[in-house]
Amino acid sequence: MRIVYTLLLLISLLFPKYLDNKSCKECHENIYNEFEESMHSKSYFTDELHRKVANAASTKKYECAVCHMPMADNLQDLVTGKARPDKNNKTHTDGVSCYFCHTIAYVKKAHKFNINTKARQAKNYKPTLYGRLTNPDHSDKHSSATNPIYGKMVCMGCHSHKLNDNNVTIFKAMDSNQDSLECIKCHMPEVEGGAEKMDKKARGHHASHKFLGIHDAEFRKTGVDINATIEGKELKVTLINKMPHPLIIQPARAKFLKIVVKRGSKTIWQNYKKEPSEDKKAYFAYSFKRDGKKIIVPSTATEGSVYNLNAKESKTLTYTLPTLKKGDSVKISLYVQLAKSDCAKAIKLNSKKLLKPMLIKSVTIGVD
Repeated sequence: MRIVYTLLLLISLLFPKYLDNKSCKECHENIYNEFEESMHSKSYFTDELHRKVANAASTKKYECAVCHMPMADNLQDLVTGKARPDKNNKTHTDGVSCYFCHTIAYVKKAHKFNINTKARQAKNYKPTLYGRLTNPDHSDKHSSATNPIYGKMVCMGCHSHKLNDNNVTIFKAMDSNQDSLECIKCHMPEVEGGAEKMDKKARGHHASHKFLGIHDAEFRKTGVDINATIEGKELKVTLINKMPHPLIIQPARAKFLKIVVKRGSKTIWQNYKKEPSEDKKAYFAYSFKRDGKKIIVPSTATEGSVYNLNAKESKTLTYTLPTLKKGDSVKISLYVQLAKSDCAKAIKLNSKKLLKPMLIKSVTIGVD
């Protein structure tokens, strides 16, 4: 825990003034609107899955605040259990706020999780915000500066890895040799319009702050390819992970194949009967144990494993189908479920949307 207290000490330095998300809208309206659509804007209060997992881990401590409520003005109290999230506190409800991301000065790599080091700000002076723009504009609210950390490491503070107190990996999205430019290229593509309402320097474009991810239907299609062939009764399905990070990164999620053979309107074969997890070779997910017994919330796990496709990895799955006839069709679909069925039961989720599988990509083969 010593590393956590060091982190909290660094974060808890006095800031001249906290600029909440809405204060950014005055000059950066497009970026603000994009951010509001993103998962970064979600907080403990608006993300049911995160809130219930956090509460299942502990009803006293909110250790997740380090990344999920990073600008909390009482962060140390939240992490140590002296305080709980407060919906009337703007530093609690802003999620992964604009101010937080744009005041990261350095990211220190560490064993259990990486540490975001906040920039020291002079009390009674307007803050300095960091980014990737060269020759950035200043405003009456803040000064601006270019910081190379935003091309190298800024995403790694929260999106790299997390180990629990038993040294079990419960989250992994990036390797230590990756840089943030890979993340930015895909998740923050350049879009039309300057970064400010008045594009004084005629930049004409900015990095999207929607932070595109699994919740966007078009973006989902870009990460994985599916190739399939049929020879006699043998179906071979090759999944190609095109992403620079693993297929599965969050322990609550699952990605799986649904393979359906149709004869007219009738299904004559499917790779599972009720639950996608029945087909173990096509069900990608984390699993955890504590003292040899299966658990769902991984905060106290003593063992952990993940069945996955790693970055840029391919995997070929083979199935034996029934005898096919001319006119039959085989549909292969890859889905993501934001909350696995056993996870949803364990934390008593109310949102049906989190349980509903979302299509990533599908291909259909017709039998001639």
